[in-house]
Order: sequence, then C-alpha cells, then structure tokens
Amino acid sequence: MRLIAKTSVMALAALFLGSAAAQSAETLIMGTTGRGSAQQWPIFIAQQKGYFAENNVILDLVAAPSSSAVVQQLAAGSINIGSGGLADPLRAIDKGAPVTLLRVETQVPPYSVFGKVGLKSLKDLKGKLISIGGVKDITRIYLERMMGPNGIAPAQYDLVFAGTAAARFSALASGAVDATILVPPFSFKAEGAGYPNLGALSDYVTDMPFTGYAVNIGWAKSHKPALVGFLQGVARGIDWFNNPANRTEAIDILVKESGAERADIEKSYDYYLKIKIFDRVGLVENSQVKILAEAMKSLGDLDGSTDVSRFVDPEIVELAKQVK
Repeated sequence: MRLIAKTSVMALAALFLGSAAAQSAETLIMGTTGRGSAQQWPIFIAQQKGYFAENNVILDLVAAPSSSAVVQQLAAGSINIGSGGLADPLRAIDKGAPVTLLRVETQVPPYSVFGKVGLKSLKDLKGKLISIGGVKDITRIYLERMMGPNGIAPAQYDLVFAGTAAARFSALASGAVDATILVPPFSFKAEGAGYPNLGALSDYVTDMPFTGYAVNIGWAKSHKPALVGFLQGVARGIDWFNNPANRTEAIDILVKESGAERADIEKSYDYYLKIKIFDRVGLVENSQVKILAEAMKSLGDLDGSTDVSRFVDPEIVELAKQVK
C-alpha cells in the first residue's frame, strides 16, 4: 500500500509539473507571406525538432497574401511577429504604425528575373510587362536596382502585382506576363521549365538584407522572455540547417511544408547553404537599414526622415544579442 501511495503521489506530482510547464508555454502568432516559403525554413525545422517548445514557446503561423498584409495585421495587433521584406515595416513605421524591427531573417536576397522563352537579358525587358510583389514591395526596389544599370527606367516597362513567388511563377507560366522576379524554389522551377534567367539580384545588390522579422512594439515590450525563447529556437533551427549532415531531412521538411517538387527543394538547399543566407543571430545593422530607407526615400516611399532610430527600437533589437 505504501508503494502504491508513493507511486500515486509521484504520478500526481509529474502530472502537476507537466501541466504547469504547459501553462508556462506562450503562444506567439507569426504572420508569413504565403505558406511554406523557403525563407521560413529554420522556423519549420525549429517546430519539427521541438526547439520552440524547449524554450516554452508555441508558434502559430498565419499566412497572408503579401508582406504588406502581414505588416497591416502586425500594426493592428492581430499577430505578434511578422516575416517578410524589410521595406514594408519601414513604410508602416514611417506612417506611425506601432511596429519595430526585431532581426534579419535572410541575409542575402536570392532573387533572379526570369522571362519568356526568347528573351536573353534584362535589356530585352524595355516595353515589357513584369510581375513583382506589389506597388511598394521590396521587389520593386530590387527590380529598379537591376534595371537601372541596364539602361531601363521605370517608365519604360509595365508592372503587375502578385504577392507570392508562387503566384508570380504562375503568371509567367500562363503567358500572362513577359517576366517576373522569383526566389527559390520557384526560380529553379522556372529554370527547369526552360525559362531564361535574365539576371541575378546578387550581381546588383550586396548592401541590403532580404527579409526580416518585425514585431508589434506594445506586445514585444511586455513579452520579452517569450521573444528571446523564439529567437533562441530560430537560432537552433539555423544551426541545424547549416549542418550539411542534415541535408536530406531538411529537404524532407520543406517538401512537406511547401508542397514543391523535391528536385527544386534540393537545389534550393544547396544554393542557400552556399550563399549563407541564414545567420543564427541576424542582428539588425543600422548601416543596412539606412541604405534601404534612403533607397525607399528616393522612390517616394517614405515621407519622413531616414534616421535609423525611427525604425529600430534598441530595447527590442538588443534581444537578439541574448541568443546563445
């Protein structure tokens, strides 16, 4: 009887401790552009491997049709963290939205421009119809940085908008546009389908990070431990991704999340590893934010000052330095 009683007490204690641990875990709602993007690869890994759970974080991913839509939800407080192009949170902050940058998600913009069969270079896009992410999307800045050196001004081509790479590839494949700007795995899908690669963004842009995480300021300042747990989980996901021994399983994870063809995901993994797209800490560098802000200002996308202090709250970005 004594042994049974002791066992029962231990079982109850374990149940209580388990319940308490579950109650201490905090749910963070994160908005992403579309579903299954390769930019969130470390996030999917961290979820699969339990790295967020180990840091008492439950991550709830919510898909939006565009990066700007993510920031709108972030500003409204319906999500806590937003993932996407850095131009959108900067634009929202410029308009007074209660949003600030948290960390860089991907260091290198892996975009390429693909065109219809028969086109040979970016110079062939004069007078053509091109699909980008949005009228004020980061892809517009990238495209203009590519077209300028090729002697083509913004007034010399037409634009249509689709918020995700999947939608832009579909527009190219259907013949609805002459060219579009794509990221892996859709760039490899386009390549495999025979569409010519007219130019890689990495040949034109080396001073801007690609995507990042932004947060709702009010929520972030009252949930710092959860944010640090989230950042720690992301860092572990990146460490795991960056180990070539995990290549096959990493590919399995993104195939499941994205539904894309395995061959395209395999090429994406090798390419991302080669260009070191993911940094485990992803500190927001003032110099890079300044360059992006000034590029946006030159396009009329920002009304106010390009002073970095407007876009970066030191109390929040410092949290990335607590990652171990």
